[in-house]
Amino acid sequence: MQDAHYLREYARALSICAARAPDEASIAMFAEHAAGAIAVERELHESFFAELGLSEADVAATPVAPTNLAYCSYLLASAHGGSFAEALGAVLPCYWIYREVGVELARRGSPHPLYARWIDTYGGEQYGAVVQAVLDLADELGPSLSDADRVAAAARFGVTARYEWMFFEMGLERESWPV
Repeated sequence: MQDAHYLREYARALSICAARAPDEASIAMFAEHAAGAIAVERELHESFFAELGLSEADVAATPVAPTNLAYCSYLLASAHGGSFAEALGAVLPCYWIYREVGVELARRGSPHPLYARWIDTYGGEQYGAVVQAVLDLADELGPSLSDADRVAAAARFGVTARYEWMFFEMGLERESWPV
């Protein structure tokens, strides 16, 4: 349920990246990715929720966990307040880490159909191509950045990479608000 909350805000951050992108191809790419974060991911979640007996109302009524709120707030602040390079640095870990985890889990496999669907989504070639397009954009943008801009983008990347780890940990620990 936390992932459903996260993806709505991640789609917003991707939409901001689209609005701030330096060229038409990048605008289109991020706009498509924002729509995909809502459509494709929601489809995957809805099948999970149905299997677990959860309704959309159950998901909507679940409070956003502290780590999730902090992560989403940081993503949106980075996309709104930083440069395009900083926004890209902030959204890149979600793409890249899910791809790496998906590929590794695909290599290992899972007998559980619920996990296998997640693995197929993130470990597959279609998602790999999406990630590669964003990595290619980062590689194209990098040489044109000043040292200060490169450091700022790398800092955003580092923070959101840590938030990705914290997001997975939050789910394992079933984090909730203490009061």
